Amino acid sequence: MSELVKKAYEIAKEQYAAIGVDTEAAMKKMSELTISLHCWQTDDVGGFETPDATLSGGGIQTTGNYPGKAKSVADVRQDLEKVMSLLPGKQRVNLHAIYGEFHGEIVDRDQVELKHFQGWIDWCKEQGIGMDFNGTFFAHPKAAEGFTLSSKNEEIRQFWVEHLKRCRAISAEAGKQLGTPCVHNTWVPDGSKDTPIDRNGYRTLLQKSLDEGMATKYPKEYMKDAVESKTFGIGLESMTVGSNEFYVGYAVKNNILMCIDNGHYHPTEIAGDKISAVLQYVDGLLLHVTRPVRWDSDHVVTLNEEIQLIASEIVRNDFMSRVNVGLDFFDASINRIGAYVTGTRAAQKAFLIAMLEPTKDLVAVEEAGKNFERLAMLEELKTMPFAAVWDYYCLQEGVPTGAGYISEIQKYEEEVLSKR
Repeated sequence: MSELVKKAYEIAKEQYAAIGVDTEAAMKKMSELTISLHCWQTDDVGGFETPDATLSGGGIQTTGNYPGKAKSVADVRQDLEKVMSLLPGKQRVNLHAIYGEFHGEIVDRDQVELKHFQGWIDWCKEQGIGMDFNGTFFAHPKAAEGFTLSSKNEEIRQFWVEHLKRCRAISAEAGKQLGTPCVHNTWVPDGSKDTPIDRNGYRTLLQKSLDEGMATKYPKEYMKDAVESKTFGIGLESMTVGSNEFYVGYAVKNNILMCIDNGHYHPTEIAGDKISAVLQYVDGLLLHVTRPVRWDSDHVVTLNEEIQLIASEIVRNDFMSRVNVGLDFFDASINRIGAYVTGTRAAQKAFLIAMLEPTKDLVAVEEAGKNFERLAMLEELKTMPFAAVWDYYCLQEGVPTGAGYISEIQKYEEEVLSKR
């Protein structure tokens, strides 16, 4: 098989060279891409805060009950190790605060500490990867009314401000120990099911809470803050406090990362178009790459036009060093490891396709006003032998080529997942 992959690659290499693309340079550039793997795909966003924890509230929903769900931190790590063994390139892990090692102790969100995540930091060291982090502002009694950082109940608001402070401190220490900045992302589900009167009051409180929670400044080589907007959540359809406009303004004002989750906008909005717009005003972005179907349904990422535009915008504009790429989907209706690997490889493919584009020639044609030629060139690129380059890249990285990972995951399901 490897010989066939090499032969196909040599032919593809010549075809790309004919349009001025260096395939070797493109594969080398893939080393600049690191994908942050969202730990919550392993267990359907349940976490280990309480025994038999289940997701509830906050506009998040996981569908399905496929066998093999991770039931402990050890299971999550085992699954992540398997996933990374089937992926080319570089990865890191993205944690929610509910994934600490609490050892059966009930630790409320305003009491989480570094000790609950030191095991994760140590595991990341062993794996040679970085770690990202998220405060968990949902699935909690103090989030049941629909407001957390924007709550008009001062006791509840301060509870969540304390949670934010502690999560940022944990993130900074993780980044310090691992030698790579930990991106700490803040998303809150705050909003109203029906039309509220005092939208401004809630947004004023959210800004106040963020200012309080982020008052302690950490070196950017240890931790980077990000804020994430959303159009609506389940049961919170009429108004979201942390809208896109709110968080773009907050990110620009405070020069922190804006998180663009491509499932968090209206269906007719194009998330990829927002990248160059926001990067005019902030130093960097965080991406949560998912696949919305009609709404923020967090389907497994596939190689579609939306994902391709996101990758192309980053590569065409040399934004790789300014964009942190993470995934955010959770599907419990299929094999969770299969979902991980398929979705991650789809995102990686989009970036490699972008790196195999003759960008300078396309820009020259565009600036000359040759719009037919631009369209024709983009169409022809769609049928270039990308798959041959992808397979060769995987071969070079020592991971399965083509659909070879399917049998690996089936074997893992038989030997590991089926016994849980």
